[in-house]
Amino acid sequence: MSQTNGLTKLAYSRAWHHVSASTPHHALSTIRPVPSPADPNITAPSLGRLASRIAILLMGKHKPIFDPSTDCGDYVVVTNCSSLHTTGKKKWQKMYYRHNTRPGSLKQVLRKAVSGMLPKNRLRDDRMGRLKAFEGDAHPYKGNIVKFAGRSMVARWPPREAKSETTATI
Repeated sequence: MSQTNGLTKLAYSRAWHHVSASTPHHALSTIRPVPSPADPNITAPSLGRLASRIAILLMGKHKPIFDPSTDCGDYVVVTNCSSLHTTGKKKWQKMYYRHNTRPGSLKQVLRKAVSGMLPKNRLRDDRMGRLKAFEGDAHPYKGNIVKFAGRSMVARWPPREAKSETTATI
């Protein structure tokens, strides 16, 4: 199928998403009913919730052209992996090892969790290659992140701009 048929020319292009593991995400909150974005009870998502959201972005399930046999997912840059947390006693009961039997870093834990949530097929390695994880806030892909109005769209709750606009109009 040609990528230039109809209006689907840009549908197959890959975007870069930035996810911070230490920032509270309103959509991944476990509080029900879903609280307002200004609620201080929203915490950073746990490892499993963050990994499932990343797996959806890597597979391309958020796109209207999703097909299980086509690799149409996007790039995902995850920062602040050092602040990942798990729920319950998993932090003490589970140990993640790399091939050299030394304990892995938290970005390796995130990669293993995302890998377990991707389909076990020939596209898995390519999808995992588009996941870029970093322990800190710095990464070399800042120029690639999707930006709107000159700002990257990292989830920040409560939105700082919305507060200033509401106070200016009152």
